This record gives sequence, structure tokens and C-alpha cells, in this order.
Amino acid sequence: MFSVLFPGQGSQSVGMIRELYENFDYVKDFFDQADDELNLSISKIIFNGPKELLDQTENTQPAIFLVSYAIFQVIRKETSFEINKANFFAGHSLGEYSALACSGVISFVETLKLLKLRGKAMQNAVPKNEGGMVAVLGEDITKIKEIIKENKDKFNCFIANDNSNGQVVISGKINELDKLIIELKNLNIKNISIPVSAPFHCILMKPATNIMEKEIKNIKFSIPDNSIVSNVTAEPSKDPEIIKSLLIEQIEKPVRWRESIINMINAGSKKFIEIGPGKVLSGLAKRIDRNLNLIQVNSISDLENL
Repeated sequence: MFSVLFPGQGSQSVGMIRELYENFDYVKDFFDQADDELNLSISKIIFNGPKELLDQTENTQPAIFLVSYAIFQVIRKETSFEINKANFFAGHSLGEYSALACSGVISFVETLKLLKLRGKAMQNAVPKNEGGMVAVLGEDITKIKEIIKENKDKFNCFIANDNSNGQVVISGKINELDKLIIELKNLNIKNISIPVSAPFHCILMKPATNIMEKEIKNIKFSIPDNSIVSNVTAEPSKDPEIIKSLLIEQIEKPVRWRESIINMINAGSKKFIEIGPGKVLSGLAKRIDRNLNLIQVNSISDLENL
């Protein structure tokens, strides 16, 4: 039994997937189509940067999806590995959109358009430089919840990602996060500010939810080829209406990634294949269970490891 993972924001790098782009004409076709649909040379941004432009949320989200989707198609066409027989597909935040497209729930073009809109809506939900995110390291989520609850009169922060054992990400306004950081320092808890443009996956994203809800509701969701593990519930579903509803909720709700991995493991998955740029999700999974078989696919040589 195996599961497929699709990465989210933070996995991007200038020049990603160049080798596959140069070797397979249909990958070039996906990039050309993306440029046309987005009315933007996302290809140029991916291959030439600058990094600051690629890191802008409205570019990052469709770029990572494009790369992940193209790699998925390369696996299908160039290997005998039956990737569609995976028990589960799961994606981290925007990666959930990659999972949906690769499992046939929504089309490649629909996904591109949704993520362009999603990235822009999330980026603009809070004024620039007013919101941010902090990664808290070395403590479990129960402890972090206690700290936030006990200090609710001092600061107002929100758990955005429960990524793995010892990695929880907090969202909030910068002035509130600064107070949280002081409290964490007093408790000798390690933390790192994350260079993002907005406080994702919390109630501050409500304006983005309102925008995305209208768009998502207008799209027909098909029954997926694989069970999709939701960021919101950490549980699998093949019901298109449930998947659609949870995708709308996802923008404001925490990403329950640690629980998602645990639930896939408990259901029998011992092998996880990360499809997309980087190997962030494999690193998180390894923290959860060191005995997992973890494979990353983003180059020609990686195809042989399948």
C-alpha cells in the first residue's frame, strides 16, 4: 500500500523541473498552456526568477501546481509504476489542489485558474506587512494550544499548521506574533519567523474564503480516482460535495498534516511518494515515522526509484 503527497508553498525554487521540461515535449505543452491560461509567463518565472517574483503567493501557488501536475503525468507516461493505484492522495495546503487535479476531480485548467485567484486572494486578505507566520519547534501541538489559550488576553494568534512531531506553525498579525515570540522565548521554546506575505490558514483569511467560495461552488467536482485526505479533517473522502465543502473551509482552517500522515499509516500505507519540487513533505513524514519508505520524484533519475 502506498500514498502520494503533493507539496505546498515553500517548496518552490528557481529552475525547478527544468530537466523534465527539456526532455519531454508534453511537459513543455503544459507550461505553454499555463502561460496562456494565466495570461502570464509563469514558465519564465519558474526557470529564470527572480526568486522574489516566484515567491509571491499569487505566482507560487500556480507554479508549484504546474510542476507537480507535470511530474505526475511524466510518471504515468514514462514508467510502468501504477501511480493511480495509490490508496490515498494528499496535498499540503495548495498541494490539495494538485491532489484533486491529478485524481481527476477538477481539470488542469480549472486548477490553474483557481490557484491564481487563491494566491492573489490570500495575499491580499491582510494588508502587506501586517500579518505573518511563526514556526514553533520542539513542542507538540497540545503545549502550543495551552500557551495560546493561557495568554489570550496578551495576544491573539492561531494555529495554522500541525506539520509533524515538533513542528507547529502559528499565524497572526505581526504585532500579536511579536508578543507570542516573547512568551516562547521566556519558556525557552525555539521558534522561527517564516518569510511569507500573509497569515495563512486562520480566521484572518476570511476575505479570501469569500472570494474562493463563489468560484469553487461554480465548478463541478468529479468523483476522484483515489481517496483524497482533507487538510481540514485529516480524513479521506471520495464524495465530491464533501471534498468541495472542505476545500472552501481549508483557507481558514489549520492544516492537520501530522494527523493526515498518521491516518494514512494506520490505514496501511508504508510507502509515500512525494510528487513536486523539493522534499519538504518527506522530511515531515520522517519525523512522524522513521521507518517509512519515502520517495521524492522531480527528476529523470528519480523515476527509477519507483
